[in-house]
Amino acid sequence: MLHRPPNAKTAAMAEFMSYARCDPIIAVAIVLVFGLVNMMRGGSPQTSQKLMRCACCCNSSPIIVIMLTIWRWGA
Repeated sequence: MLHRPPNAKTAAMAEFMSYARCDPIIAVAIVLVFGLVNMMRGGSPQTSQKLMRCACCCNSSPIIVIMLTIWRWGA
């Protein structure tokens, strides 16, 4: 049985949340693969540090967007 949101506001929120969960996971996976390749090739530690910072930003940005969305819609 499919669950249908009761109104357009919750439908928009549900659609947003489905997109907000996929993109950051893909972004973090890409950054981590680049980090692994850099580590296996014996690349510079500065590059590894930059990739770790990028992964942290990729992880934190969807949380900020979700929290702002919830705050904006007053949920």
